[in-house]
Amino acid sequence: MSDFHQSGGVATLHNLGQRPVEDLERRLNLFAEKRKITLILPSLFSELETPALAGIVDELQGAGYIDHIVIGLDRADAGQYAFARNYFARLPQRHDILWNDGPRLRAIHEDLAAARLAPEEAGKGRNVWYCMGHVLASASSDVVALHDCDIVSYRREMLTRLVYPVANPEFPYQFCKGYYARIGHRKMGGRVTRLLVTPLILALQKCFGQNDYLEYLRAFRYPLAGEFAMRTAMLPDMRIPSDWGLEIGVLSEVWRNLSRHAVCQADIADTYDHKHQPLSEEDASKGLARMSMDISKALIRKLATDGVTFSTEHFRTLKATYYRIALDLLEMYYNDAKVNGLALDRHVEEKAVELFAANIVEAGNIFLDNPMETPFIPNWSRVQAAQPDILQRIRAAVRDDTADG
Repeated sequence: MSDFHQSGGVATLHNLGQRPVEDLERRLNLFAEKRKITLILPSLFSELETPALAGIVDELQGAGYIDHIVIGLDRADAGQYAFARNYFARLPQRHDILWNDGPRLRAIHEDLAAARLAPEEAGKGRNVWYCMGHVLASASSDVVALHDCDIVSYRREMLTRLVYPVANPEFPYQFCKGYYARIGHRKMGGRVTRLLVTPLILALQKCFGQNDYLEYLRAFRYPLAGEFAMRTAMLPDMRIPSDWGLEIGVLSEVWRNLSRHAVCQADIADTYDHKHQPLSEEDASKGLARMSMDISKALIRKLATDGVTFSTEHFRTLKATYYRIALDLLEMYYNDAKVNGLALDRHVEEKAVELFAANIVEAGNIFLDNPMETPFIPNWSRVQAAQPDILQRIRAAVRDDTADG
């Protein structure tokens, strides 16, 4: 059970434990008669071999308010795509699988790449981007939601609470971000949010002063949550990053396009656990090392577009400020964990803070060396303007892959 605190930045919709989820679902089924709801599931083939996704698919079978499920399938050969077709066949909802490594969608990707309109690197961002294109091509959705496929503690209630605020015609919300406590195996998780994003935002405010965008980000209890829902009409103008900055990038686009009165966050789970990334101190291209770098660059780029000026000296000061704030917060997290009987290794956490501090400076240097770098994927409005038939081609490719399967 959560509190009822409102930060004033964006609306927070709590789970106060007084309303049965079955009542929410009954209402949501009524909303869904007029507002069709689509769910995007970006997945690696390897996730089809885990208990987490099996449990998610089992739970989704009871989500009658979902009209359409779009599954983005990465790293799958022909045999694995056929396996995926059979794997998801038990879903009662209309569903499509985008075989991103198949010859048809790969040919479309190569055409877009030749026109410099495609995502430059593989990953979740590219997967989600193509799924968004297919949703637009289907032209049968009013609300679109997204969540990951590695959620160990998944319950359908998470999805219900996520889409309810956007699907409810009595509410003004066009975007909803999920939040929760990252708790698993009696450990406190969420290191990148706790030890990088929160103290970095506070440090940026301390170093550069009051900033409306940073205040907006501070309002979110879990800004890196991979669960969000929005009105489908937002998709054509969304410019999302292709790297680990996806979640911050989406929040930045929402900030750019919507009034804060149209944005909310919803408490979707008491506890939440999914695949944990390694710190990857020795390899900056993987794990939390890569994630921290991409997120730091995303925040720096966004502030630069708002007129904030950076220099080498700024980043040195920012590192020192961040480091002190992060250690202070670590003390709070440690005590919070102990009160709740959770494990938290202070040595490991301080190692993460040291890595993140170094990566903030490195991200700053990368920005100063190449301030014009734009890792954002072109939005679908631009792609359609350049290739008017692109959505039809994607839809036809998915249809033909399904027919051949």
